[in-house]
Amino acid sequence: MNKQLRKAVIAGNWKMNLLPAEAAALVEQLKPMAAGANCDVVLCAPFVDLQAAAAAAAGSNLKIGAQNCHWAASGAFTGEVSAQMLKEIGAEYVIVGHSERRTLFGDTNETVAKRTRAALDAGLTVILCVGEYLEQRQQNITVEVVRTQTKIGLAGVSADELSRIIIAYEPVWAIGTGLTATAAQANEVNKAIRDLLAELYGRDAADGAVIQYGGSMNAANAAELLAQPDVDGGLIGGASLKAADFAAIVRAASEG
Repeated sequence: MNKQLRKAVIAGNWKMNLLPAEAAALVEQLKPMAAGANCDVVLCAPFVDLQAAAAAAAGSNLKIGAQNCHWAASGAFTGEVSAQMLKEIGAEYVIVGHSERRTLFGDTNETVAKRTRAALDAGLTVILCVGEYLEQRQQNITVEVVRTQTKIGLAGVSADELSRIIIAYEPVWAIGTGLTATAAQANEVNKAIRDLLAELYGRDAADGAVIQYGGSMNAANAAELLAQPDVDGGLIGGASLKAADFAAIVRAASEG
């Protein structure tokens, strides 16, 4: 596998943290780090922070993303936000299918596919999250679970559109727990995802696809994870709220 075919992407998922002024301040702290990065750096902020973050990031190498979007362009969906609304206020990326959306808010493989379609249609780049529960790993069905999530999530996505999809493998048991898949485990699943993409879109498209690892990636373990041949970056939770830790992960991706 030739990682030179792909540019690593490090994306921070701020989850439900930071007020707009705090978001802008963190963006300012991260600008110097991003200026010299040999990878793409994305900051996925809460809805209310997006405008402030985008304004602060203007003219820099930092990209701004949202953490979710609705599948409809408009309508009677109280409390929801459309992909076009996100695009309008400066977001370029959006996370869909994060395990917290699946487990806490009822997202399914099918609704994830609908959100993906809406985001692509609005011109956003999608970070599509997939991952298994601990009991599924213990049952040795991780690959089957992740293949199914990926295949349904990409329903209707063309080979050309695949270039605007980043897949983030995040084992649910490793999100916010401090547990991390070993580098070998992360690479095994990422390779299985890439092999599925080859089945669906051809080997060239699969080799060009960016597949991240999430699940408690931090400054201490990032270099080992990012050195794996099929790990093309990370979707970072808690560590993305700490400028020094996030910068260390970006450096590891730039050097890997």
